[in-house]
Amino acid sequence: MLTNRHLASLFSFIINFSAASKHETDGRVIIVEFESFLLLNTYAPNNGWKEEENSFQRRRKWDKRMLEFVQRVDKPLIWCGDLNVSHEEIDVSHPDFFISAKLNGYTPPNKEDCGQPGFTLAERHRFGNILSHGKLVDAYRHLHKEKDMDSGFSWSGHPIGKYRGKRMRIDYFIVSEQLKDRIISCEMHGRGIELEGFYGSDHCPVSLELSKAATEAPEPPRPSS
Repeated sequence: MLTNRHLASLFSFIINFSAASKHETDGRVIIVEFESFLLLNTYAPNNGWKEEENSFQRRRKWDKRMLEFVQRVDKPLIWCGDLNVSHEEIDVSHPDFFISAKLNGYTPPNKEDCGQPGFTLAERHRFGNILSHGKLVDAYRHLHKEKDMDSGFSWSGHPIGKYRGKRMRIDYFIVSEQLKDRIISCEMHGRGIELEGFYGSDHCPVSLELSKAATEAPEPPRPSS
């Protein structure tokens, strides 16, 4: 993480501030505390396809802890990263394909767990609860109300096979409601099924720009060379 040396005041790798869990030892959580806000970066575990400890159960525990965390933060929050969930149908290129996806013909016993990991009804519902109870705003969707089939997704399936052209928005900037009026831009920097701007990854970069707070002090002058 790169930051202006005058701004960063604290680094933490523990989401509950008391004891690390399996998620943090995986390196899935980074918290940076600034004077006026918290910056949280997470790599959410993939939901998987089955009712197993490292699949559905792990993701449920993750979402539960995220819900607890966002309700007790005491500063405005900026939350970014691969959140491994597409919240609404508008966030995937082919909703019917993803909601009916199966692995080797397996169908979970709970209908809400069926479908592509990241687009099951259960995950989407839990993510919605996190946003509403944490008073959080999806920065990209706040600015972009319509579906963008060219550059509205951050993940793309393998360019060969049935996932070609199948895309999802699973990388986010989420901000506290009190920051939403400061959102200037939030963009996906990849486009098209040929993966322009993905730079060899199946994810593209995502950026957020906020305006300065009204009371924010100007940066100190840089020494001349």
